[in-house]
Amino acid sequence: MAARVLGARGAAWAGGLLRRAAPCSLLPRLRTWTSSSNRSREDSWLKSLFVRKVDPRKDAHSNLLAKKETSNLYKLQFHNVKPECLEAYNKICQEVLPKIHEDKHYPCTLVGTWNTWYGEQDQAVHLWRYEGGYPALTEVMNKLRENKEFLEFRKARSDMLLSRKNQLLLEFSFWNEPVPRSGPNIYELRSYQLRPGTMIEWGNYWARAIRFRQDGNEAVGGFFSQIGQLYMVHHLWAYRDLQTREDIRNAAWHKHGWEELVYYTVPLIQEMESRIMIPLKTSPLQ
Repeated sequence: MAARVLGARGAAWAGGLLRRAAPCSLLPRLRTWTSSSNRSREDSWLKSLFVRKVDPRKDAHSNLLAKKETSNLYKLQFHNVKPECLEAYNKICQEVLPKIHEDKHYPCTLVGTWNTWYGEQDQAVHLWRYEGGYPALTEVMNKLRENKEFLEFRKARSDMLLSRKNQLLLEFSFWNEPVPRSGPNIYELRSYQLRPGTMIEWGNYWARAIRFRQDGNEAVGGFFSQIGQLYMVHHLWAYRDLQTREDIRNAAWHKHGWEELVYYTVPLIQEMESRIMIPLKTSPLQ
C-alpha cells in the first residue's frame, strides 16, 4: 500500500513539474511527439494508395488486376538444356519458332526468347502471347499437333533437355505492353513468389511504383501467374548493359516514394530471383 501511495505521489509530482516547466502551447506537442513522426510517414503513403485502390473482396484477382481491353494470355517457358547441347538447341529454336510467330494461322506471338547469362546456367527462356486467351492457346496447341516440322522439332529438342516447366500468365493492367524493341539490350527477369493472399496489395503498390521506373524506357512487361506456380509475379526489364542497370536502379532511390514501395512490398515476398538474359538473334525483343 505504501509503495502505491508513493508511486501515485511521484507521478503527480512529475506531472506537475512538467506542466510548470513547459509552456502550455508545447504540451500537446510533447504528448504526440512519440507517435506523430511514424504516423505521418505511414499516412502520407497510405493516402496515396487510394489513387489506384482495388477491393479484393469483389472479384477474382485476374479480373481486378489484368488489362480489360485485351484478352491476351502469356506462356512463360523455362528449359534447362544439357550444357553440351545449348548451341544446337538455340539453332533449332531459331529455325522453327519464328515460323510459328509469323504464320497468321496461329493466333500467337513470340514476345521474346533468351538464354540466361547470370542466374541458372544453360537455360533458355521463351515468352509467348496468345491473342484471344485460353481458346487461342487451345487452337495453337491443336494445330501444332498436326505440324510435322514442329513435331520433329519437339522430338529433337527432348534429347537436349534436362528439365522444363512453364506458367500461364496475365499482364498487369498498369504495366507497359511488351512490344518489339531494337538492341542491343540485356534483359532482367525478376521473379517474386508472393505470400498467398497478397497479390492485390502488390498490385496496389506497383500501380504507383511503376511511374518511378519509366525514365529510361526500361520497363518491358509485368505479369502474374494463373496456372503453374501460383502467386508468382514476373517483372521484365531491358537495359543497355549491366552498368546502366546499376545506374537506373540506384537513381530510383532518389525519387520520393520509392523507399516506401520497398518498405511495404518486401513483407509480401516469400522468395525472389533475378535472371540476366541475352536475346537470341531471332527474338523480337533485342
